[in-house]
Amino acid sequence: MVAPRLKLRWREGNAIRLLHNGEEYFPALIEAIDAAQLSVHLETYIFNLDQTGHRVLNALCRAQKRGVKVRVVLDGFGCNETARDVCDVLSESGVHHRVYRPEPTGLRQARFDARRLRRMHRKTCVVDGAIGFVGGINVLDDYEDVPNDGKGPRPRFDFAVEMRGPIVVDLVRAQQALWLRINWRRNDDELGVYRRFQQWSNVVLKRRDANHAPPVNGMRAVLVLRDNLLYRQRIEDVYLAAISRAQHDILIANAYFFPGRRLRKALRAAAHRGVKVRLFLQGRAEYAMQYRACRYMYNDLLQDGMEIHEYMASYLHAKVAVIDDYAMVGSSNLDPFSLLLAREANVFIDDAHFAADLKRALESEMKNDARSVTAEHLSKRNLFHRVLDAFAYAMLRVGVALTGKAGEY
Repeated sequence: MVAPRLKLRWREGNAIRLLHNGEEYFPALIEAIDAAQLSVHLETYIFNLDQTGHRVLNALCRAQKRGVKVRVVLDGFGCNETARDVCDVLSESGVHHRVYRPEPTGLRQARFDARRLRRMHRKTCVVDGAIGFVGGINVLDDYEDVPNDGKGPRPRFDFAVEMRGPIVVDLVRAQQALWLRINWRRNDDELGVYRRFQQWSNVVLKRRDANHAPPVNGMRAVLVLRDNLLYRQRIEDVYLAAISRAQHDILIANAYFFPGRRLRKALRAAAHRGVKVRLFLQGRAEYAMQYRACRYMYNDLLQDGMEIHEYMASYLHAKVAVIDDYAMVGSSNLDPFSLLLAREANVFIDDAHFAADLKRALESEMKNDARSVTAEHLSKRNLFHRVLDAFAYAMLRVGVALTGKAGEY
């Protein structure tokens, strides 16, 4: 297939650090918030009020109390059970906060509205306009509701990145655009919002070079967004372009793997031309429907020449990939929710050393805590489980049809 022609806004000279699981992510995030002098802007799909959630919440409130401008955006569905309590605490400390598309209440909950499926699924934070965080990690304790096979609970498997350099400006602009859009929806001031955003953008562009001097030997990277207006297929197109150019190795770790026709065709073509294609997927079902729908495709994926490895130690929540010397880290799954409906944020990194580090982390887990899926393994599934897998696959296809994108799956 022909790779999409993309005009990506690559940024040279960035310092990017890979953060593995919440064990590395939350200490780095809280340390940055505690050192903030000017501003903190955090977006998250889930903000759980567990031990980790309270640590982050307290850090945000501390920053606000010492004069830092703090903003928080929560998703109305992902935070449906906690948004009110989180917002109450933020309000008491004077933290500015917004809920993206709050869930309806009362009888309106029973009415189907396709707009309710369009969520803010990205997990980002920017501190002082200089330190950025992007990844798949929600504000949620690693050990919250994870399976225990008798050997003790194991943390969710996930990644994020900490970034310094010119790419952070693009993340600031993305956050600001969403913040202003939410405020426009509240204030009915579209023209005023547009003018303020244009003025703000011009100021940011003028300050960019002065505030983000590229580190020596920094990395080349690009922020890849998905929304329902300007970047409807941007993340999928970047994956397609990278897969189509791959020469040696493709390793994708994805929590919810239900790719459309274009991605499956690209992966099949890569495997057929001799590229080693490995899929690292969930072995423990956090959400049964998505898990079983993915399993329904296993036979076809194996016949297309791909390897499948299932993570068994805990829940796999990662949304990362290594494609030759490129790496992808972010919030976007390869499923209809992420690729067709949600606001997502990924970072695509052109750096052989970073890609090698991510690849080693994935391969270590695949070696120690995963099982390989083979045709023989699949043949031993009983009829009941096969029927469940087929039913889940059909239901997800119906869900895609409701979005009007049935032809893509």
